[in-house]
Amino acid sequence: MATVTREPIGNLHDKLVVKLTKEDYLSSFETALKQYGKNANVPGFRKGNVPSGMIKKMYGQSVFVDEVLRSANRELENYLKENKPEIFAQPLAIESNDLKFDMNNPAEFDFAFEIGLKPDFEVTPLNKKGAITRYKIAVSDKLVNDEVENISRRAGKVENPETFEKDTDIVYASYEACDAEGNVAEGTAKTEDVVTIDQMPKTLGEQLRAKKAGETIVFKPVEVCTEEELADFMKSALRKDAADTEAANCYYLLTLTKIGRLIPRELNADFFAEAFPNADVTDEAAFRERVKQELEKETERIAKERIQNELFETLVHETPIELPVTFLKAWMKKGGEQVKSDEEVEKEFPSFDHQLRWTLISDKLVRENEIQVSYDEVMEDIKAKVMAYFGLQSADDAPWMDSYMEKMAKEEKTIDETYRRLLFDKLFDKLENVMEVKKEEISEEEFSKLAPAHHHHH
Repeated sequence: MATVTREPIGNLHDKLVVKLTKEDYLSSFETALKQYGKNANVPGFRKGNVPSGMIKKMYGQSVFVDEVLRSANRELENYLKENKPEIFAQPLAIESNDLKFDMNNPAEFDFAFEIGLKPDFEVTPLNKKGAITRYKIAVSDKLVNDEVENISRRAGKVENPETFEKDTDIVYASYEACDAEGNVAEGTAKTEDVVTIDQMPKTLGEQLRAKKAGETIVFKPVEVCTEEELADFMKSALRKDAADTEAANCYYLLTLTKIGRLIPRELNADFFAEAFPNADVTDEAAFRERVKQELEKETERIAKERIQNELFETLVHETPIELPVTFLKAWMKKGGEQVKSDEEVEKEFPSFDHQLRWTLISDKLVRENEIQVSYDEVMEDIKAKVMAYFGLQSADDAPWMDSYMEKMAKEEKTIDETYRRLLFDKLFDKLENVMEVKKEEISEEEFSKLAPAHHHHH
């Protein structure tokens, strides 16, 4: 009768030995062999009428090995089902050179497996009351004014004046290598670049301001660029390597193809309706208020992302969890479709370790706090996002919504991603309460100067 023994071989790392006697696999071997005989196609014999001796000679050894291995795996699975050790991934077979499979000499077999055990741990950072801050970014008048200007510029049109007047006027230029008089050799490559005049090297920009469309300038890059300007200009305008000193000392012909000037959209009812369709925004005050609301949503998203990242990193780095590192590295090496090298395992292990710790912590907290997300919540969230995308106020405005949601119900990837996002949102909300997160209002400028919300391995 088969037995399974277990012994520790490392930290949270055990060995299971499955011991098989002849009786554990012989009857199933004989049954499998008979079944093989019924289905075997051997030239010169009708199907099912091949002599059993011939079947055994032709296929017996491979069927024998299959049945021994199948019996060992069955005993291993039964042991895990009955004893329920909390393990990572799957047991890994320990290679052995002592196994001699011979159907003519059935014997006892020992199969060894290693398992990695999940640790018991406490999420101790939950006791850090008031140590983490959730920021609320104030949406200032300046932020609103800048965004209004950005929207009106994005919706604006480009005119082509004869001369430059503003720092934001656009330079459409071509560049060709030439001689000191501006003569371009036949077949010379031409590059083109489009930038605002205040983005040009300062000296070259000053020369350009007096030019009209169609006029030219002959220059050497080293003579019109400061050291700081040269590398970028060589790369973006001339498509040359920043270290190409020979090209930097050559003459180039700049031809001002045309001048562009961006004329922002006028703030009027037509523009408001385009910017926020279906929102009944008819005057500038309502437009600015709507811009402010959109900015508040975005700053809330950014602040939420920061607090969730900080909670995540705090829990991962400060929760003391012992892991069966030796087993996990062996599993990473041999557990996939392709065996990895030791170098690959060492390179990938830190991020694997980081994510594994979060999986253990989040699974424990979701279970202990009974956090759940229903299918209806998932579908409602998907629906709300679709409506927001199209600027719809009510499902009555979208007669196509039902058929669209039927289609989305079959999108397993979207449903799974939405489920996980909602689950973690609920978990992080719970963590904010448990850890008594402080709330603080902050300006956008102050927020941008905060240190990144994460820890580092030491």
